Amino acid sequence: MQPRIKNPAMLIPDAVGPLQTLAKILAHADVPEKTLDLVHLRASQINGCGVCLHLHLGLARRTNETDERMLTLAGWRDAPFFSDAERAALALTEAVTRLADRGDVPDDVWQECTRHYNEKQLATLTLYIGLVNLFNRVNVTTRQLAGSFKV
Repeated sequence: MQPRIKNPAMLIPDAVGPLQTLAKILAHADVPEKTLDLVHLRASQINGCGVCLHLHLGLARRTNETDERMLTLAGWRDAPFFSDAERAALALTEAVTRLADRGDVPDDVWQECTRHYNEKQLATLTLYIGLVNLFNRVNVTTRQLAGSFKV
């Protein structure tokens, strides 16, 4: 497989810079880094973004994320390795990522998130999930190759 175009981040760095700044701001917000890693990986699994899966698998390992959790992430509902707060974030991730399939984020998914996260944390999760989906869609649309982007 060949990319359709060069990595858009390289073609329009002035556009990608603010997105990277937003990612850094959200990464330092009050949501655990491991939760954000799981969110990124789960959205990327759903969207089939090999670039983000490859990149964030490596980043998750840097935070001592276990293979057990990463390998069972797609089946998080049936795996005992995730906290209730992580499960709420993963359910929100799936609902936001699959908006076209559902039409909205179900109230029960949102309500469960409010049990574990305050308003600022919910804002962080919402923005982060949206940003991950943007990166996924750009990479998938342009057929960027896993392993071709380094941090």
